[in-house]
Amino acid sequence: MSDYKERHENEIFTKVLKAGRRTYFFDVRETKAGDYYLTITESKKNFGDNGEATFEKHKIYLYKEDFKTFQEMFSEATDFIINEKGEDVISEKHERDFKPKSFTIDSEEEI
Repeated sequence: MSDYKERHENEIFTKVLKAGRRTYFFDVRETKAGDYYLTITESKKNFGDNGEATFEKHKIYLYKEDFKTFQEMFSEATDFIINEKGEDVISEKHERDFKPKSFTIDSEEEI
């Protein structure tokens, strides 16, 4: 059996989140024993100097016994970020050619 076929035969459920150059895959898979687990894969599209696209992938395997704690910690961490920085995204800082905007202060202006 091919590696591709074997990897995809045990997929039960899949959701895909496309986010710019990144794509997140949430896959429910089945173990050999017949139980389910979750894999979360981040795939990031990069371009080489020759313009050819490559994909960098990172994967997390999450098993049922860790779901509750993982969910609690995930919620706690995301709530902290939203509470500290708000929901607005500062996306321009992630651009390759980002340069901080310079500004001048009028010497007569009170600071």
